[in-house]
Amino acid sequence: MHNYGAYLVANTASCTPRSTLEVIEGAVAGGIEWIQLRAKEESAREFFELSCAAAKLTEGKAQLLINDRIDVYLAARAAGAAVNGIHIGQKDVPVALARQLIGNGILGLSASTDEQLAQANADASLIDYLGVGAIRATPTKKDHPTPLGLEGFARATTLTQLPCVAIGALTQDDAAAISAGGGAGMAVVRAICNAEDPQQASAQLVAAWEAAK
Repeated sequence: MHNYGAYLVANTASCTPRSTLEVIEGAVAGGIEWIQLRAKEESAREFFELSCAAAKLTEGKAQLLINDRIDVYLAARAAGAAVNGIHIGQKDVPVALARQLIGNGILGLSASTDEQLAQANADASLIDYLGVGAIRATPTKKDHPTPLGLEGFARATTLTQLPCVAIGALTQDDAAAISAGGGAGMAVVRAICNAEDPQQASAQLVAAWEAAK
Protein backbone atom coordinates (compact mmCIF):
# COMPACT_ATOMS: atom_id res chain seq x y z
CA MET A 1 0.00 0.00 0.00
CA HIS A 2 1.23 3.46 -0.83
CA ASN A 3 1.88 5.95 1.92
CA TYR A 4 -0.11 8.89 0.63
CA GLY A 5 1.04 11.03 3.55
CA ALA A 6 0.99 14.76 3.03
CA TYR A 7 -0.73 15.27 -0.32
CA LEU A 8 -1.04 18.55 -2.26
CA VAL A 9 -4.05 19.42 -4.38
CA ALA A 10 -2.54 22.12 -6.56
CA ASN A 11 -5.69 24.06 -7.39
CA THR A 12 -4.72 26.66 -10.01
CA ALA A 13 -7.18 29.27 -8.69
CA SER A 14 -5.72 28.94 -5.17
CA CYS A 15 -2.08 29.43 -6.13
CA THR A 16 -2.30 33.11 -7.14
CA PRO A 17 -0.40 35.40 -7.05
CA ARG A 18 2.21 32.67 -7.59
CA SER A 19 2.16 30.36 -10.57
CA THR A 20 0.89 26.85 -9.97
CA LEU A 21 4.25 25.52 -11.14
CA GLU A 22 6.09 27.57 -8.48
CA VAL A 23 3.88 26.03 -5.80
CA ILE A 24 4.45 22.51 -7.16
CA GLU A 25 8.20 23.10 -7.31
CA GLY A 26 8.19 24.23 -3.68
CA ALA A 27 6.05 21.27 -2.60
CA VAL A 28 8.36 18.75 -4.27
CA ALA A 29 11.39 20.42 -2.67
CA GLY A 30 9.59 20.23 0.68
CA GLY A 31 9.13 16.48 0.37
CA ILE A 32 5.52 16.15 -0.84
CA GLU A 33 5.22 12.88 -2.78
CA TRP A 34 1.61 13.11 -4.01
CA ILE A 35 0.36 16.03 -6.09
CA GLN A 36 -3.02 16.34 -7.74
CA LEU A 37 -3.35 19.05 -10.36
CA ARG A 38 -6.78 20.67 -10.35
CA ALA A 39 -7.60 23.21 -13.05
CA LYS A 40 -11.30 24.05 -13.12
CA GLU A 41 -11.12 27.28 -15.11
CA GLU A 42 -8.50 26.42 -17.72
CA SER A 43 -9.18 25.13 -21.22
CA ALA A 44 -8.21 21.57 -22.13
CA ARG A 45 -5.17 22.95 -23.98
CA GLU A 46 -4.07 25.07 -21.02
CA PHE A 47 -4.57 22.17 -18.61
CA PHE A 48 -2.63 19.85 -20.93
CA GLU A 49 0.32 22.27 -21.19
CA LEU A 50 0.31 22.82 -17.42
CA SER A 51 0.28 19.04 -16.84
CA CYS A 52 3.28 18.52 -19.12
CA ALA A 53 5.19 21.32 -17.40
CA ALA A 54 4.26 20.04 -13.92
CA ALA A 55 5.36 16.51 -14.83
CA LYS A 56 8.87 17.82 -15.51
CA LEU A 57 9.00 19.03 -11.89
CA THR A 58 7.51 15.88 -10.31
CA GLU A 59 9.11 13.12 -12.39
CA GLY A 60 10.99 10.68 -10.17
CA LYS A 61 10.12 12.70 -7.06
CA ALA A 62 6.33 12.72 -6.70
CA GLN A 63 3.24 11.07 -8.15
CA LEU A 64 1.31 13.51 -10.36
CA LEU A 65 -2.43 12.95 -10.70
CA ILE A 66 -4.78 14.87 -12.98
CA ASN A 67 -8.08 15.98 -11.45
CA ASP A 68 -11.25 14.99 -13.33
CA ARG A 69 -9.98 15.39 -16.89
CA ILE A 70 -9.20 11.94 -18.26
CA ASP A 71 -8.77 13.48 -21.72
CA VAL A 72 -6.03 15.76 -20.40
CA TYR A 73 -4.33 12.85 -18.61
CA LEU A 74 -4.39 10.70 -21.74
CA ALA A 75 -3.12 13.55 -23.92
CA ALA A 76 -0.27 14.33 -21.51
CA ARG A 77 0.67 10.67 -21.30
CA ALA A 78 0.57 10.36 -25.08
CA ALA A 79 2.90 13.37 -25.26
CA GLY A 80 5.38 11.53 -23.06
CA ALA A 81 4.71 13.45 -19.84
CA ALA A 82 5.28 11.56 -16.57
CA VAL A 83 1.68 11.77 -15.35
CA ASN A 84 0.81 8.93 -12.97
CA GLY A 85 -2.97 8.83 -12.84
CA ILE A 86 -6.26 10.61 -12.26
CA HIS A 87 -8.53 11.63 -9.42
CA ILE A 88 -12.23 11.68 -10.21
CA GLY A 89 -15.39 12.68 -8.40
CA GLN A 90 -18.87 11.27 -8.13
CA LYS A 91 -20.09 13.33 -11.11
CA ASP A 92 -17.35 12.14 -13.46
CA VAL A 93 -17.41 9.05 -15.69
CA PRO A 94 -18.07 5.72 -13.93
CA VAL A 95 -15.09 4.10 -12.23
CA ALA A 96 -15.11 1.01 -14.47
CA LEU A 97 -14.87 3.14 -17.62
CA ALA A 98 -12.23 5.42 -16.09
CA ARG A 99 -10.12 2.36 -15.27
CA GLN A 100 -10.59 1.00 -18.79
CA LEU A 101 -9.41 4.31 -20.26
CA ILE A 102 -6.36 4.85 -18.07
CA GLY A 103 -5.12 1.27 -17.94
CA ASN A 104 -2.67 0.78 -15.09
CA GLY A 105 -2.53 4.43 -14.01
CA ILE A 106 -3.42 5.39 -10.44
CA LEU A 107 -7.13 6.01 -9.87
CA GLY A 108 -8.37 8.05 -6.90
CA LEU A 109 -12.06 8.63 -6.23
CA SER A 110 -13.81 11.20 -4.04
CA ALA A 111 -16.35 9.60 -1.70
CA SER A 112 -18.03 10.88 1.45
CA THR A 113 -21.45 9.33 2.07
CA ASP A 114 -22.12 5.78 3.26
CA GLU A 115 -23.72 5.06 -0.11
CA GLN A 116 -20.66 6.32 -2.03
CA LEU A 117 -18.33 4.30 0.21
CA ALA A 118 -20.42 1.16 -0.36
CA GLN A 119 -20.26 1.71 -4.13
CA ALA A 120 -16.49 2.26 -3.89
CA ASN A 121 -16.18 -1.05 -2.03
CA ALA A 122 -18.05 -2.76 -4.89
CA ASP A 123 -15.51 -1.22 -7.29
CA ALA A 124 -12.55 -1.69 -4.94
CA SER A 125 -10.47 -3.73 -7.38
CA LEU A 126 -10.48 -0.77 -9.78
CA ILE A 127 -9.65 2.00 -7.28
CA ASP A 128 -6.32 2.80 -5.61
CA TYR A 129 -7.51 5.16 -2.88
CA LEU A 130 -10.42 7.33 -1.78
CA GLY A 131 -10.40 11.07 -1.16
CA VAL A 132 -12.76 11.45 1.81
CA GLY A 133 -14.23 14.79 2.85
CA ALA A 134 -14.85 17.57 3.16
CA ILE A 135 -13.60 17.36 6.74
CA ARG A 136 -14.48 21.04 7.14
CA ALA A 137 -16.20 23.54 4.87
CA THR A 138 -13.73 24.94 2.38
CA PRO A 139 -13.88 27.85 -0.08
CA THR A 140 -11.75 26.01 -2.67
CA LYS A 141 -14.61 23.66 -3.55
CA LYS A 142 -17.98 25.37 -3.70
CA ASP A 143 -19.95 22.13 -4.14
CA HIS A 144 -18.31 20.12 -1.38
CA PRO A 145 -20.54 17.67 0.52
CA THR A 146 -21.69 18.30 4.10
CA PRO A 147 -18.55 18.44 6.24
CA LEU A 148 -17.79 15.15 8.00
CA GLY A 149 -15.55 16.48 10.75
CA LEU A 150 -12.64 14.44 12.07
CA GLU A 151 -14.97 12.00 13.81
CA GLY A 152 -16.97 11.46 10.65
CA PHE A 153 -13.76 10.79 8.77
CA ALA A 154 -12.63 8.22 11.33
CA ARG A 155 -16.02 6.52 10.97
CA ALA A 156 -15.72 6.54 7.15
CA THR A 157 -12.39 4.73 7.29
CA THR A 158 -14.10 1.83 9.09
CA LEU A 159 -16.59 1.41 6.24
CA THR A 160 -14.02 0.59 3.56
CA GLN A 161 -10.82 -1.39 3.09
CA LEU A 162 -9.54 1.19 0.59
CA PRO A 163 -6.91 3.71 1.75
CA CYS A 164 -8.63 6.97 2.74
CA VAL A 165 -7.00 10.37 2.22
CA ALA A 166 -8.72 13.14 4.18
CA ILE A 167 -9.40 16.51 2.55
CA GLY A 168 -11.16 19.76 3.44
CA ALA A 169 -9.58 22.79 5.13
CA LEU A 170 -6.90 20.74 6.87
CA THR A 171 -3.69 22.02 8.47
CA GLN A 172 -0.64 20.29 9.92
CA ASP A 173 -2.38 20.37 13.32
CA ASP A 174 -4.86 17.78 12.02
CA ALA A 175 -2.23 15.17 11.15
CA ALA A 176 -2.40 13.28 14.45
CA ALA A 177 -6.21 13.04 14.43
CA ILE A 178 -6.33 11.91 10.81
CA SER A 179 -3.65 9.29 11.31
CA ALA A 180 -5.32 8.05 14.52
CA GLY A 181 -8.62 7.94 12.65
CA GLY A 182 -7.26 5.45 10.14
CA GLY A 183 -6.29 7.92 7.43
CA ALA A 184 -3.71 6.92 4.82
CA GLY A 185 -2.93 10.55 4.12
CA MET A 186 -4.09 14.15 4.30
CA ALA A 187 -4.66 16.36 1.29
CA VAL A 188 -4.40 20.14 1.48
CA VAL A 189 -4.96 23.03 -0.90
CA ARG A 190 -4.60 26.34 0.92
CA ALA A 191 -2.13 25.13 3.59
CA ILE A 192 0.47 24.98 0.81
CA CYS A 193 -0.97 27.02 -2.10
CA ASN A 194 -1.56 30.09 0.09
CA ALA A 195 1.50 29.71 2.30
CA GLU A 196 4.12 32.46 2.32
CA ASP A 197 6.71 29.77 1.62
CA PRO A 198 5.20 26.66 -0.06
CA GLN A 199 8.41 24.67 0.40
CA GLN A 200 8.57 25.36 4.12
CA ALA A 201 4.84 24.71 4.55
CA SER A 202 5.24 21.41 2.67
CA ALA A 203 8.18 20.33 4.80
CA GLN A 204 6.23 21.12 8.00
CA LEU A 205 3.24 19.15 6.75
CA VAL A 206 5.42 16.15 5.85
CA ALA A 207 7.09 16.30 9.29
CA ALA A 208 3.71 16.54 11.05
CA TRP A 209 2.43 13.50 9.17
CA GLU A 210 5.59 11.48 9.86
CA ALA A 211 5.35 12.35 13.56
CA ALA A 212 1.68 11.32 13.62
CA LYS A 213 2.09 7.94 11.95
